Amino acid sequence: MTQTVSEGIGELRAAMDGPVVAPGDREFDDRRRVWNAEIDRRPSVIARCTTAADVSSAIGLARHLDLEISVRGGAHNTAGTAVCDDGLMIDLSLLNSVTVDRATRRARVGGGALLGDLDAATLASGLAVPAGVISHTGVGGLALGGGMGWLSRKYGLSIDNLASAEIVTADGRMLRASGDENPDLFWAIRGGGGNFGVVSSFEFRLQELDPMVQMGLFFWGLDQGREALALLGDITEAMPPDINAIVAALNAPPAPFVPTQHHFAPGFALLMTGFDGTPEHARLASRIRQTLPPLFELVTPIPYVDLQQLLDEATAWGNYGYDKGAYVESLSGDVIDVVTEQVSLKNSPMSLALFYRLDGAYSEVGDDETAFSGGRSPRYAAFLNGVAPDAGLLAADRDWVRGFWERLSPFAIGSGDGYINGTAEFQDDRVRGSYGPAKYERLAAIKTEYDPGNVFHLNANIKPG
Repeated sequence: MTQTVSEGIGELRAAMDGPVVAPGDREFDDRRRVWNAEIDRRPSVIARCTTAADVSSAIGLARHLDLEISVRGGAHNTAGTAVCDDGLMIDLSLLNSVTVDRATRRARVGGGALLGDLDAATLASGLAVPAGVISHTGVGGLALGGGMGWLSRKYGLSIDNLASAEIVTADGRMLRASGDENPDLFWAIRGGGGNFGVVSSFEFRLQELDPMVQMGLFFWGLDQGREALALLGDITEAMPPDINAIVAALNAPPAPFVPTQHHFAPGFALLMTGFDGTPEHARLASRIRQTLPPLFELVTPIPYVDLQQLLDEATAWGNYGYDKGAYVESLSGDVIDVVTEQVSLKNSPMSLALFYRLDGAYSEVGDDETAFSGGRSPRYAAFLNGVAPDAGLLAADRDWVRGFWERLSPFAIGSGDGYINGTAEFQDDRVRGSYGPAKYERLAAIKTEYDPGNVFHLNANIKPG
């Protein structure tokens, strides 16, 4: 087989415009590296695609040699699905262009672009695509799973703003998916992940956005947890559409605005952002100070592109990670009891829990309009993230994340498996639980049409029906 793969690498190099990287090449170790340092896999070949035709050639070779296929966009998935052992990795990182058409308010985005690429290009024109909150995340993986972040309440998910996509299927066809062209495939890729092919480019509808926003960070100690979370639940469930917030349990950063005595201290925070100059941001900040004065705060205007990088350092490449997620209807007393209990049990100061508020434009889209792994009723998306500088500390906080999730599950919506982009575990029952029986069966039927051999299975896998 080694000789066969070697011969295939030569054929692929001849067929592709982009470079092909093999073990022993100088850049091999760098190209196989992913965000989560716990992942250490060695593919047989890496195809650095620069066109959809390159993607098709790579898929064809992998199928001819019976190699597993993994797909790398931003390589940010905690499970490390971007890279496989002894298979072929399709690396889309060179497909990272973002072209903005101000007149039509459309952006064409390469399948390997990062959120930082997207934000820089669109905000220069006073426009934006709703996306995630970490700039080194890949657009492709985020959007195919749903894509939630600061603009979700104002403009919905990334998939709610997707106009079309160019996708290479398991048989090498290059298809366009939109509302009127391959509509079943278009429905499936809006939330169904990478199960149906490799997306080489996305076309997003763009939304008007003032490039400057109001950012507020408020922090309370562990001893104020119950009071703080109750207040933050009241505030976040009643926010106007031009405000969004993330409720967080984390350790205070050693930043200049943080008093020295609170550096690295565990506690609870509200990250609150106001858009388009809304005065409600200042009024809510005043309410917070008057009701439960924080240990420290920072309220300031900030460019949206800087807001998108706010969590980059805390989630930098080279750390070890593990995560699980769930949806909860509210920050009820029961949920608050679980959160305050569990936060005090974590081991790594880098581990954290985030609760994104989802309503407004998010809830204006019907549950069945897309394949998104979550209902559209008002809720919080909980992200329970174990993050550590070494494998030993991660092992302890992997147990912490699992225990936290189990304690939260009785109060979760649905099966408790949550957003498909918010978990590192893809067992079949978990994937089915995330989508629910009816949506999963519809996805399985579409999978049967476009990938009957389950070529694309290194993901939150939908099995052919």
